[in-house]
Amino acid sequence: MIGDKTMGEMKESVEQVMDMLKLMSKEQPESMRCFKEFMGVVLREGKLDTKTKELIAVGTAITARCKYCIAIHVEKALKAGATKEEILEAASVAILMGGGPAMTYVVEVKKALEEFSEE
Repeated sequence: MIGDKTMGEMKESVEQVMDMLKLMSKEQPESMRCFKEFMGVVLREGKLDTKTKELIAVGTAITARCKYCIAIHVEKALKAGATKEEILEAASVAILMGGGPAMTYVVEVKKALEEFSEE
């Protein structure tokens, strides 16, 4: 539940995005259906496995400086079998590409790793 004191910041961020997606799906059903379909096609196993795609998404989320995206994709990367070390290596590539500003968003990766590794 949003605002629940026992829920960590990153878990709350994921919940906030899920709530927003529900609202947008209700208000903009066709657009959201197309977006979800596109997301499903992109993240489906292909030449790259799901774990690799989620690690790419973590790196992209860092360079985009999106706390919500970081929370979602760190959780999904862990569920896809990524290790903390693999996620942090992906973060180092993001720092290479995004410099100092990207490096500061690794704070969000650390929070997400701490929260989602507890599960």
